[in-house]
Amino acid sequence: MTLTQPILELIRGSVIEATHFGSIAVVDSTGKLLHSLGDPDTVAFLRSSAKPFQALPFVEQGGVEHYNYTQAELALSCASHETSQLHLDTVQAMQAKIGIEEKYLQCGPHLPGDANKLKQVIKEDIEPTSNFNNCSGKHTTMLAFAKMRGLPLENYLDFDHPIQKEILKTFSEMCGIEMDKVELGIDGCSAPNFAIPLVHAALGMARICDPRGLGEARAVACKKITAAMAAHPEMVSNYGEFDCELMKVGEGKIITKRGAEGFQIIGLMPGVYGDKGVGIAFKVTDGDKSSMSDKLVTSTRVRPSVALEILRQLNVLNEEQLKSLASFGPAKILKNYAGLVTGKSHPVFRL
Repeated sequence: MTLTQPILELIRGSVIEATHFGSIAVVDSTGKLLHSLGDPDTVAFLRSSAKPFQALPFVEQGGVEHYNYTQAELALSCASHETSQLHLDTVQAMQAKIGIEEKYLQCGPHLPGDANKLKQVIKEDIEPTSNFNNCSGKHTTMLAFAKMRGLPLENYLDFDHPIQKEILKTFSEMCGIEMDKVELGIDGCSAPNFAIPLVHAALGMARICDPRGLGEARAVACKKITAAMAAHPEMVSNYGEFDCELMKVGEGKIITKRGAEGFQIIGLMPGVYGDKGVGIAFKVTDGDKSSMSDKLVTSTRVRPSVALEILRQLNVLNEEQLKSLASFGPAKILKNYAGLVTGKSHPVFRL
């Protein structure tokens, strides 16, 4: 068995101060493993990277038309938003369309990631509610799915609730893995979450981007989800955040969704890297450190640099695109709070 490999080093002076390890799988929509690093069969929880899959059966069964969702609202259903005012306004509009109240959400509240909203919450002593959770769009759409089918709302997160069973079934089909081989857990937002080998997660993303061979309703649903995420990346995360900025640069050809604890999934549309859709899934074994600047802006240490290095090695991004994303990596100059250069971080792998 191949062990996980070094993927990113932090250097202070001339000494390697920290090394992050991980595994990567690059798979096309037929299931062919194109490239890998470490152990592509590493089993990992997708965490929030699962959100496009969790929205899929709702879209496939006509939920977008039933509630007249806009593309922005569908994108928010697949999001780890940062609770900007735009995100709050959008999720409230969704709930009004559906005919539910915020109190039905069981994700719990947390502070905003958006700097402006966080300042307002602190200054005005606002108590966050469930809509502030970065998964509130997903939960709102899960409730919409249950209501559309005339199912109970109070237990919509139970593993044996019909919509959760439908989500698991769809997820396993998309990723080419039997349902009983999907490891289940509870996510940070209290919803069911899935752990599968990286190769299967990458396959699922490849098929979302390239749904040829799927049933017509599912293929149409996949296209609606990728189109919504590409058209409204600011809903999937936030302006200035890596997922948003990468999708903006990708101009509809790259779909990406971050997950907690160092998981990332990326989809390439057909024609970007060969004639088939391609999925990329990777896991940072030791998780991924995030830090907040004195301007209340959060940055992530490993995933953006690794993602950009993968895309660079695949020649998916040109020099101009890489330059526009240079603040995220692949290599970064590190400075302390006084602005002094202390070292650098850089990827250390070849696919």
